[in-house]
Amino acid sequence: MDLVVTVKEIKGHCPTYKLGDSFTLKAGYQLVSDIPVCMHALAALMPYYNALRVSEPAQWGLEGKDDKTKAYIQCPDPAEHTNGGTVTFEITKGHQR
Repeated sequence: MDLVVTVKEIKGHCPTYKLGDSFTLKAGYQLVSDIPVCMHALAALMPYYNALRVSEPAQWGLEGKDDKTKAYIQCPDPAEHTNGGTVTFEITKGHQR
């Protein structure tokens, strides 16, 4: 199962992403993207990506408030202190392309 990772929210200024940007983790290990992918985003996703392919987000405490099938993570950039941007990602099972 593929995972589609979409930029849901940006607090501050992110030099890499804009709202709605997305990339795909295909077959559990292939990163497919037409846009640059930030290493901070990957670091935040690494502990969960394989588990989210085969289980529900609630098992990991990542489920959405309104849609339990979607998972949410955020990059570790503390925007308030760095002049950077904290990005929240929405993760869904499926195919982007």
